Amino acid sequence: LWDHVVQDSREQHQRTRQNANCKNMFKRVNELLSSYYPATTTASEDATPISNNGTSSNGSSAASPPSSSKKEMDYGALAISEQSYRSPTSSSRSSGAEDLSGIPPYVFLMAGCAGLNSCNLGFDIGVNTDAGILVQNAMGLSDIRLELFMGSINLFAIVGAIMSSRITNRYGLRVSFGVASIGFILGILLMVQSQSYAILMFGRVFVGIGVGFGLTIGPMYISEISPKSHRGKLVSWAEIGVNIGIVIGFIVGFLFYQFPPDRAWRYMFATGMIMPVIMVFLACFVMTESPRWLVQKNREEEALAVLKRLHPPGYNIQEELEEIMDDMEEERRINSRVGWDAILFPSPAVKKMLIVGIGTAIAQQMSGIDAIQYYLVFIMEEAGIHGHVHQAIFLTGLGLLKLACIFIAAPLFDKFGRRPMMFVSLSGCILALLVIASDFFAVVSNPTKVITGLAIYVSFFSLGLGPLGWVIPSEIFSTTIRAKAISTTTLINRLTGTAITSSILTMANWLSWGGYFLFLACTCLGILMFFVTFLPETKGKSLEEMAHHFAVVANDKSILLPVDNGNDTNENEADIGPESKESVQLLL
Repeated sequence: LWDHVVQDSREQHQRTRQNANCKNMFKRVNELLSSYYPATTTASEDATPISNNGTSSNGSSAASPPSSSKKEMDYGALAISEQSYRSPTSSSRSSGAEDLSGIPPYVFLMAGCAGLNSCNLGFDIGVNTDAGILVQNAMGLSDIRLELFMGSINLFAIVGAIMSSRITNRYGLRVSFGVASIGFILGILLMVQSQSYAILMFGRVFVGIGVGFGLTIGPMYISEISPKSHRGKLVSWAEIGVNIGIVIGFIVGFLFYQFPPDRAWRYMFATGMIMPVIMVFLACFVMTESPRWLVQKNREEEALAVLKRLHPPGYNIQEELEEIMDDMEEERRINSRVGWDAILFPSPAVKKMLIVGIGTAIAQQMSGIDAIQYYLVFIMEEAGIHGHVHQAIFLTGLGLLKLACIFIAAPLFDKFGRRPMMFVSLSGCILALLVIASDFFAVVSNPTKVITGLAIYVSFFSLGLGPLGWVIPSEIFSTTIRAKAISTTTLINRLTGTAITSSILTMANWLSWGGYFLFLACTCLGILMFFVTFLPETKGKSLEEMAHHFAVVANDKSILLPVDNGNDTNENEADIGPESKESVQLLL
């Protein structure tokens, strides 16, 4: 989810840094040439700068310097002007989104539609928090069967994510949104009408597939229809949509609490069909197709028409189209060059990357967030909060608090860095889990203490480990293995979530609820030690810089670009000092 957010921020940072580095490079080259040719005159402000097409500013051709000897060298012809430099991304993009304020309302409409799709996953989490215990009582389910019902959605979501790539590539993102919504509707209908556990689980399969589709195509669609300069802000709507869905699920549980238990959970599930039905309508009649998919299918004219609606007047649409085509060609080149062997049989440096990336994915779920969210009602019942009205109020409050912390977290990552925020987040989670555990171990339970601990837990999780669980993997893998590595970390994250969510009641019965929260606190402490040891700071670092970091840590240069260290020399090389040689080599 956070992949496109971070990548867009990194691209803007790199463009700014490239401009500054190129200017510094020109100054350094001039200094080196001045020291290399002491007998010649130095470049002055009156020197004729060389433009990009090889002509001087007055229209004459730039002279080529003779190479026979130093004294015959005309340094003035070699002078490099900073003014002659044109940023590769800004030369013809002066009319682009970076220079135009505001985003077309049509972009907000499309991003909002995709965000609504993400609400479906959040709704399932929120509504099952209330409905889970009702389903168990109505159908007489054992704890193990209820755990399988709750946790299996992550497993089925993996199947949906795998299926989504084929559907998306062949039929486009609009059709994929429709397929995801129909999966939700069909699954909910089966669960609402179910009279047996088998039918209930069969419906869960379709809901899980819909979740997998939604998790994959939502952020992808937003990133492909958003202007680059605003992509980070808009892609976060998908994550916000998930948390809004959680709050809606909590509210729905409160609205139907007065109905008979055997019917209440069915009404709760049935309410979940509203958003998918709306989504089907939007996909058919409102949403536009992704311009990237249209280019992939050689429908450039349609892609240009879509891009025109997605950008302000005056934007260079043709250049945007060419950039999309270049990006797709680069992806094909990388995919054809690097296979899965780079992940399955990694070099030492890649192995270090995978340790951090996969470790982060596992850590996010091992902290217990999904399990706690799904079983909040069970936790409150055990803590002595029995009134359904009070439970609904606390659930809604926790959902709103978690949603608010997402808005707070994003600027803190860029201000303080990833490592400090991760350490603060885990420290807060450990403290909160110890507070909850201490209450369950106490002779007299204090419900306020449990609610306070839960509030601290969801807040600190959302301030660090939650979003950083997606941000860090997207920032550490080198370009050649990035897509495959992130797919691997996402798969492991979902599998870990399935295991944790499907075992919480069994663990609580074995350890007691106090013992279970103490176990989570110890797990978070172990995660903290892991990050202190292995997690590098990725704030403001490019993918190339991170590759260099892991190459140094692992003493493995195989992931770095090869440097031409040929033995070609010339008679004048001896005149360059060691420091100048190194500088020239780095510049080249």
